[in-house]
Amino acid sequence: MTTSYHNHTTWSDGTTDVAAMVAAAPAHGLDEIGISDHYVLAPDRRAVYWSMPLDRLEDYIAEVLAVQEGSPVPVRLGVEADFFPGNEADLCEALAPYPFDYVIGSVHYVDGFSVDEAADIWHTLSPAEVDEAFRGYWARVAGLARSGNYDFVGHLDLPKKFGFAPHADLSKEIAAALDAIAAAGLAVEINTAGAAKPCAAAYPAPSLLRECRRRGIPLLINADAHAPHDLTYQFAEAREMARRAGYRQLVRFERRRAIAYPLPES
Repeated sequence: MTTSYHNHTTWSDGTTDVAAMVAAAPAHGLDEIGISDHYVLAPDRRAVYWSMPLDRLEDYIAEVLAVQEGSPVPVRLGVEADFFPGNEADLCEALAPYPFDYVIGSVHYVDGFSVDEAADIWHTLSPAEVDEAFRGYWARVAGLARSGNYDFVGHLDLPKKFGFAPHADLSKEIAAALDAIAAAGLAVEINTAGAAKPCAAAYPAPSLLRECRRRGIPLLINADAHAPHDLTYQFAEAREMARRAGYRQLVRFERRRAIAYPLPES
């Protein structure tokens, strides 16, 4: 079985519509495809250019559900929702009425600082500020896990995107975040999009993936595709990465329930 759940369309920052993304699934050998456009419910409700408008969530869902009818493969309804400390109840209320198959939890902001938007911003930071950005990121991942709003964590270790790394030892902060993910029963993904970024590596790093496996955290493989041609980008490499970390199963989602299946051989 091959699934690809972390995918974006013109509802957020993708380049094609839902129907075109779904229509491409069979050519990529997908048994299931998911659509998971960005929904950024910031505490101040500010508009984010790469997110769907907050008042269009119901319209987005209606379009995905409509495309399910007649699709050549099952289409899973997802959303990628940012985590903001203190905004957990509002997000829960916003998502609760809808029949999602999965909700991806992501951290793109640390106290207003965008960790993945531009390398230039990182270059303005001192070494201590770089450490604080990474430290804040892992604290928010732990909060994300404890919030109860999500099913799996998106692009774990995203702040490495532009090739920056912390100078301080953050092993305790990372362990606390992974422990929170495990305690909450969340999954993580190998997100292959990182291989095409300046860091030239999938998210998360192999060492982090091994720590996830040691804690029994379930795993998905996703491409974070923003166009149909990327739906299974570097999936063979990701499967080998998973295997080396000790994984023998992946999970898929249906109505927010994780279902295990064997890790494909190739």
